[in-house]
Amino acid sequence: MKVNARGVTEGKAEGEVLFSSEPIGFYGAVDIETGEFIEEGHELEGENITGKVLVFPKGKGSTVGSYVLYGLAKNGNAPSAIVNEETETIVATGCILGEIPCLDNLEVELSEFEDGQRVTVDADEGEVVLKNE
Repeated sequence: MKVNARGVTEGKAEGEVLFSSEPIGFYGAVDIETGEFIEEGHELEGENITGKVLVFPKGKGSTVGSYVLYGLAKNGNAPSAIVNEETETIVATGCILGEIPCLDNLEVELSEFEDGQRVTVDADEGEVVLKNE
């Protein structure tokens, strides 16, 4: 299924979905050296975001989160793409710095995405393709 969206940054990626129904604040939530989600009590605690298409409603928290995303990219531990309901400034800036494809304002609910589902993200064209396996 092809879904139209707004491209926030440039780029294309493919990968498995890692879904969160909770907002993410990258500062203090993700280990920059490993890509492991370390925020206690968050539904993604213990998961690794490296190479995943990270799907979550929106960012939260400190502006340092932008630099965490950049650091993850620099260390090879960034998500392959980010898909949001609404991409706020912190996530957008981190995606720009880290050259991570990012989309928001999808024409479907985020609940259409499932953990492990393969997707292709094309932020240049403003679309996500959800693959049914």
